[in-house]
Amino acid sequence: MLIAPDPECAGLTRKVVGFDQAGLPVEIDVVEERPLTIYLNSQEIVTAMTIGDYPDYLALGFLRNQGMLNADDVVTGVDYDEDLQVVVVRTERKTDYEEKMRKKIRTSGCAVGTVFGDMMEGLEALELPKVEVKTSWLYALADSINRMPSLYLTAGAIHGTVLCYQDKPLVYMEDVGRHNAVDKVAGWMFSTGADPSDKIMYTTGRLTSEMVIKCAQMGIPTLVSRSGFTAWGVEIAQSIGLTLIGRMRGQRFTCLSGKSALFGM
Repeated sequence: MLIAPDPECAGLTRKVVGFDQAGLPVEIDVVEERPLTIYLNSQEIVTAMTIGDYPDYLALGFLRNQGMLNADDVVTGVDYDEDLQVVVVRTERKTDYEEKMRKKIRTSGCAVGTVFGDMMEGLEALELPKVEVKTSWLYALADSINRMPSLYLTAGAIHGTVLCYQDKPLVYMEDVGRHNAVDKVAGWMFSTGADPSDKIMYTTGRLTSEMVIKCAQMGIPTLVSRSGFTAWGVEIAQSIGLTLIGRMRGQRFTCLSGKSALFGM
């Protein structure tokens, strides 16, 4: 893998002492969360609750998925101040999103997700690549991802998003909100110029409209989850030709969009 979870990384969890059902003392790992404020040039955009790792990828991915960073934008710097918990993304292009900032929408995501009201603009003209997805790849991915050391296995209370190629996990990001984990993957892809057209996105979170839109805007044609769906998420996936697979458990799953990609129909 190019990036794998590191449950031993300092600062992502802390030890907390409590009591079990019998009143006996127990010590467990709990996930840290802290605010991170994202700036684009001189404009404050949003404050996200996050575990604190990969702030550069989170900021770049969030801005890219909100349409505030263009594919051809030249990023001249990403500055992170750990003490202030602020990350500033600087571009050659002058930016001003004052009007866009008035259209914030709270999402159904954990840790109070925020998107902007014009996020769906451009989806009508979006054409995702037609790709084949083998069920054997899905089974292998689910098995390897579920067994991989992660913050989820160590402490729970967290979501994961994995960028995959065929049956191989490539980049595994975790965060308290599934939207943050997706944005970290998007930031990595933006930074590295990774080709999205042959990739699969695997997430532990629900397949909501926000998740489907972000995956589509990233140019990834297949979205898979071990969790369930929302009706609007399914409608959007069907309208843009995104392969949407949920309730992935072992060798069982449900496909609500893109059946032809799985079974060649």
